[in-house]
Amino acid sequence: MAIRPASALFLMMLVLSGWTGALRADDRHAGYYYPKPGSQETYEARAETLPEANRAVRIGFATGLANQLRARPHAQTLAVFAKGADAEKLILVSLQDGRIETIYRARAVFANLTAVARVMPLFADYGVQEVFTFFDLAKMLGFTQITISDGDDFAHQVFIE
Repeated sequence: MAIRPASALFLMMLVLSGWTGALRADDRHAGYYYPKPGSQETYEARAETLPEANRAVRIGFATGLANQLRARPHAQTLAVFAKGADAEKLILVSLQDGRIETIYRARAVFANLTAVARVMPLFADYGVQEVFTFFDLAKMLGFTQITISDGDDFAHQVFIE
């Protein structure tokens, strides 16, 4: 796997900036569903996990989101599924080349998912549709990790706390 010039620049910037965060090594899904993540971040959620959030709720959410994406009139571009012993890891993988190969495109996908989340009745019920993000929704459902990948050589993880 060749390192792209932009990736090399990003890594050099991390080193020069004194970034010392270590990638979490306990990811058994890396190398199977997506490549080893090249970047990670932690999102401090403003939301709390709902008491009724459990494995079935998380699997239902991932399945519902995948079904919504499949129902669109164009080719499916994103696979969505939940993994982990308690389905606490949400995984998003591009099904088309050139869709999510940078952190910026990954963040754009998350921004689109935030727009979708903000019109959900759940956000309206709590009056947080202008404040909460897709990551807050993930926290409410009990997800602790979201991985997004281009399905080739880019992967980014967000840890939800």
